[in-house]
Amino acid sequence: MNNTHNIHDKRLADAWATLRSHADQGLPLDPDPSRIAFADPEFLLRRETRGIRMQLELMKPDIEQRAHGIENTVVVFGSARFRSEEDAAAMIAQADASGDAAASERWRRLARNSHYYEKARAFGKLVAQYSNDKEPQDKLFVCTGGGPGIMQAANRGAHEGGGLSVGLAIALPMEEEANPYVTPALSFKFHYFAIRKMHFMMRAKALVAFPGGFGTLDELFEVITLVQTKKSKPVPIVLFGSDYWKRLIDFDFLVEEGVISPGDVKLFEYVDAPEDAWSAIKRFYKL
Repeated sequence: MNNTHNIHDKRLADAWATLRSHADQGLPLDPDPSRIAFADPEFLLRRETRGIRMQLELMKPDIEQRAHGIENTVVVFGSARFRSEEDAAAMIAQADASGDAAASERWRRLARNSHYYEKARAFGKLVAQYSNDKEPQDKLFVCTGGGPGIMQAANRGAHEGGGLSVGLAIALPMEEEANPYVTPALSFKFHYFAIRKMHFMMRAKALVAFPGGFGTLDELFEVITLVQTKKSKPVPIVLFGSDYWKRLIDFDFLVEEGVISPGDVKLFEYVDAPEDAWSAIKRFYKL
């Protein structure tokens, strides 16, 4: 006996039609006990159903990535604020034309870091080009947070290299859409940061952290902690931009104070060129 619901069942069709009509008008749904539970956002958004929402956020990207053969990823972290050299120049010109001195100075400051965008783009292309002629089980795919800046750059490089790439976006007011270089079928959006970070690690074969702010630091330290505590298997952890990272975090001081072990600083390495980041990964896996 087959108890699976037919997705074309009239009850389901009516439920989805109601959802769409309310979504289009931006209206909340009133509670309705007769509404099918899994097609009832009023029910699914309750405090008591948080576990279900978290499970769905874990399952959906996992199922879709498996369907597209995404098993091994190279995760790229980095600032959402860094722009390409062309975009940064355009923003400076726009700010200058408007007479907004503060905006002009801000964009000039950010433009100094545009080289990181170009290097992340080059790195993403290297990963994609490596995988183009590999068997499915040996392919590596770029995975980012799906946003602008360094994330866009890595996805862009992968796209230019002829590869698929993943975007694990977070629902934020300032990042409403994924960047245009994420493969559309692999563009996911999350409400829960914790589930998103789980997905970063579930398929990660390497992690490359470009300069960034709080979000990048959060992601980086979670990865280092998981590897240090052996909750995750060892993977290459690459800090791109040695001057930036050494000025930002004095790991030697942490060793001197005894709050981390001397061996902990061997969990990662510094690089300054896309080719060196890729070489670190190839060396680790003897590719």
